[in-house]
Amino acid sequence: MTQKNKTIQLIELGLKSYQEALAVQEKLFNQTIAIKRANRNQQQQTQTENYLLWVEHTPVITLGKSGKSEHLLLDENQLKKKGIEYYPTNRGGDITFHGPGQLVGYPILDLDNFFTDIHKYLRFLEEAIILTLEEYGLKGARSDGETGVWLDVGTPFARKICAMGVKASRWVTMHGFALNINTDLSYFEYIVPCGIQGKAVTSLEKELGRNVPFEEVKTKLKAHFAHLFEAEMQQEEL
Repeated sequence: MTQKNKTIQLIELGLKSYQEALAVQEKLFNQTIAIKRANRNQQQQTQTENYLLWVEHTPVITLGKSGKSEHLLLDENQLKKKGIEYYPTNRGGDITFHGPGQLVGYPILDLDNFFTDIHKYLRFLEEAIILTLEEYGLKGARSDGETGVWLDVGTPFARKICAMGVKASRWVTMHGFALNINTDLSYFEYIVPCGIQGKAVTSLEKELGRNVPFEEVKTKLKAHFAHLFEAEMQQEEL
């Protein structure tokens, strides 16, 4: 039996367009799938790698495979004038915005190294965010039927601070989560966020009334992620 690889390689992509980061994701995802396929077909036991990509995106609105295009409230010309890209993608979920000041994490994990349960995987992603928010005195929570992390769930003041959408094949994951840190929230006025009418979006900066250091959040989130997945994080260069 192949030994499970519990190391996660942490890769910093910096500020990248959605397409650039997606190309990196797809390359690592396809490499992992190819190894698993070869292991099965040739009865070999090559170990698969796990990755967590950190990225900030240039302004982009992405539409998940279960999303509705009418949740985009701008036309092509308006998008162009505002310097926002639009990208239909193959992740789960509906529509969302990515841009500067938002920490996006793309875990490309072979869940055979951890546990083969997508529901548990999504709950672990949410939990890592919830534990990170707790360190800032914020009570993050799940909202039934709405993947992601919210504040003041079940009240008229419910607001989303972290969106999530994933894809998995042969137990290999891609896409991930987007945590609003110092994000310009006005961009969310151009969409129906995650396809949910009448609920607000927030950020750490808005909740705390101050700019929050990106690296500080990454350090906290990385520690909770590693603890939940019982993994060792290793900084890597592409």
